[in-house]
Amino acid sequence: MSELNKTEVYVVADNILSPLGKTTAENFAKLKEGISGVKQHNDAAISPLPFFASLFDQNEQLVKADEHNYTKFEQLLIASIADALNGSGVDVRDKKTMLIISSTKGNISLLEDEPMSDELKNRISLSTSAALVAEHFGFQNKPIVVSNACISGVLGMVTAKRLLGTGEYEHAVVSGADVISKFILSGFQSFQALSPTLCKPFDKTHDGLNLGEGAGTLILSSNEKYAQNIKLKGGSISNDANHISGPSRTGQELAGAIKNALQDADLSADEINFISAHGTATVYNDEMEANAISISGLQNVPLNSLKGYYGHTLGAAGLIESIVSIQSLRESQVIGTLGFSEAANADKVTVCAELTRMKATNFLKTASGFGGCNAAVVFGK
Repeated sequence: MSELNKTEVYVVADNILSPLGKTTAENFAKLKEGISGVKQHNDAAISPLPFFASLFDQNEQLVKADEHNYTKFEQLLIASIADALNGSGVDVRDKKTMLIISSTKGNISLLEDEPMSDELKNRISLSTSAALVAEHFGFQNKPIVVSNACISGVLGMVTAKRLLGTGEYEHAVVSGADVISKFILSGFQSFQALSPTLCKPFDKTHDGLNLGEGAGTLILSSNEKYAQNIKLKGGSISNDANHISGPSRTGQELAGAIKNALQDADLSADEINFISAHGTATVYNDEMEANAISISGLQNVPLNSLKGYYGHTLGAAGLIESIVSIQSLRESQVIGTLGFSEAANADKVTVCAELTRMKATNFLKTASGFGGCNAAVVFGK
């Protein structure tokens, strides 16, 4: 372990903002009851055909209106960050506090209704949204934007850990969000990647994913006053460069990220108690991920996917699913995999089908995305 990586990184506070609830506690309570935010929608503005997704109510006001006219994407970030900061004791005006924003598409939906102009180009830029959010709270440092397909949320956390390890910063606010638009939905439809019903991660009958809206915020710190809290112990990124949209044929590259994340955390595979998988419920991603988990010697470790509750929340997924798993460590309850009944790869993964009481110390979170990107992080007590 390098000197840089010896810095301990602690979880200070968190928030999940989704159609299931506006706080982590509200979300976890719904998950324990097996309640999903995924429903069938008939919205011609997004799709001419009915589709299954987890979406906010169109009339829901996430933050109070003001002169900035924040977009829905920016409102999600602001509302999530505000709840996480509330009572955290972290001063965003301290030069030692950084802001990291993760998203895949940000304000891309603005292209659907407005003619192209230099002003629009600037407005849809992720850096513009990040600057507005930073200004809203009074962050003194220029925000960092992370956008690397569906590993963006996990990559944001890995970036935070590495920057806290330099000693230049003491606190990191990592927030991710995405909004489902016609542009995004039609893209997944063109890949024939969407399920015509509720998704079924790792199941023999899995036939595609559901999409979802949401935001997640995790506040991390290297300050030892948080030493009794759960730690972000390790993280790693890899890229298989197999195909612009298709995952690796072997899973070796995600397995490499898992191996390096465990090494960074100074843990062995035997010390991982459960896995929060990416688990999109597409045939190719589930198979690749199952291969990677098996290669890593984790085939007997209980695993879940939360896509049946939230859909795929894109740039927010890694954060939301990590925060749920952090809550699982706190409450000794691992959420079951909604939509699962019989494993497609029973010899490679042990899928947690229902809410399971478990005294866990460490968990692994995995993610993969378009372009062949892979990520893994390890949290523990």
